[in-house]
Amino acid sequence: MTKNTMTNNTMTNNKAMLITKTHKLSSACGSIGAGISMGMIICVCLLIFLVIFHYGSGAISWQFLISEPNASAINTEAGGILTPMLGTVILTIIGILIAAPFALATSIYLTFYAKKGLFKTLVKSGVDILSGVPTIVIALFALVIFTQPYMAVFSAAIEGVEGANRAYGKSFLVAGITMAVMILPFVIKAMEESLKNVPQSYIDGSYALGTDKWGTIRRVVLKSARDGLVTGTILGMGRIIGDTAIVWLTLGGTIRMTGNQPWYAMQNWWSTLTNTGCTLTSYIYFTSPAGEGNHYTVAFGASLVLIAIIIILNMAATLIGSIGETKND
Repeated sequence: MTKNTMTNNTMTNNKAMLITKTHKLSSACGSIGAGISMGMIICVCLLIFLVIFHYGSGAISWQFLISEPNASAINTEAGGILTPMLGTVILTIIGILIAAPFALATSIYLTFYAKKGLFKTLVKSGVDILSGVPTIVIALFALVIFTQPYMAVFSAAIEGVEGANRAYGKSFLVAGITMAVMILPFVIKAMEESLKNVPQSYIDGSYALGTDKWGTIRRVVLKSARDGLVTGTILGMGRIIGDTAIVWLTLGGTIRMTGNQPWYAMQNWWSTLTNTGCTLTSYIYFTSPAGEGNHYTVAFGASLVLIAIIIILNMAATLIGSIGETKND
């Protein structure tokens, strides 16, 4: 072996060692950075939860959960959060019942029927753009639509005011429809990813047995992607529960149910849905010093309940997702 050959081999080995050390250093820096970021996120989440728990745990009681709120300036007479909790449930059910079928149909179309081209690009771009529109803008758009006179069926017609020929535009139905529009792109994306993750072998096997495309989608794909579809639906529900802008503008500013009383009587259900109400997010705003009230402890108590609901929903989504992964494995 010549001297030049030995020198070249030495240089090559040195370069390889240098590259290896660089890769190790880069990997270590990446791991450290990721660990620091994760630690900061966990610390912030824990800090938020601990502060809310510290100030709000004193308000939590069985009476606080089962009594209706009162319009009082005194903390001890502020009542509970029964109607805000039920309002949150009603609004979430309306929103997800409207959004889920449209999201599922759109995700099926984009995954199995849409061909590459301008129309599919426009649909996907529309979904992406809608996901980035602020909720306050969606709420304002809903007000423009639902205050038209022919939309009074969803809320109520304004009567007794000269020159006001329009609908009120605020109710559980209006807010629910608006929430459905808001969560639609997020649920579509979650469901679309779930459908794409169905193994191609399942689909090919169904075709081999003579099943047509729709039969394959209905009997094989939807059953295989069921856990992911449910997870996407639960995440959409979480977004409805945590929104405030749409509630504030399209549901109204009452802390109790309006319409015919008692609001929970079966014959008054439609009146309740077409009138104003309250959710936990709007109740927190009404009772906090930042809003229109000064019930510091009550606002934090309602916040603690709201966080507990969101945590439960996220745990349910995680559990369903892990069950689905286990089945696929």
